[in-house]
Amino acid sequence: MATPQKTNAMRILEQKKLAHRCIYYDCKEFTDAVQIAAMLGQSIEQTFKTLMCIGKSGGYYAFVIPGAAALDLKKAAVCIGEKSVSLLPVKEIQAVTGYIRGGCTAIGMKKEYPVVLDAHAAAFEEIIISGGRLGTEILLSPDVFLKATNGKMAAVIIEP
Repeated sequence: MATPQKTNAMRILEQKKLAHRCIYYDCKEFTDAVQIAAMLGQSIEQTFKTLMCIGKSGGYYAFVIPGAAALDLKKAAVCIGEKSVSLLPVKEIQAVTGYIRGGCTAIGMKKEYPVVLDAHAAAFEEIIISGGRLGTEILLSPDVFLKATNGKMAAVIIEP
């Protein structure tokens, strides 16, 4: 594998001098968080995915939730003060975020959108998120993630 290029997310973490680690793996196409965690022998509970939503007002929001979980759209809307939210269509992800599906992270998007990290992240010293491109992950503490995104933590998943 060639020397990996830095992503916007990595540059931002470095500029802000925020502690993180990167992992690189071979990946040519979209693979979901559950498959990646299994492939790399990582805890799926600790692996988080980024879901982009659009609110009734037209605003965009990033919700970062455990990889095997589903976003509770009602909880998500209440958390950000919207009447309702819906998942952003896949075909719009790159135009809105600057990242492709499977490489989307809440750090370093084209614009700074409100970010909500699911409360389950508080259980871990370190969480795993996309690094900003396929085949790249970033490991960092939930606090570092929140500092990097100006995000907040809230319970936004459908509980089993």
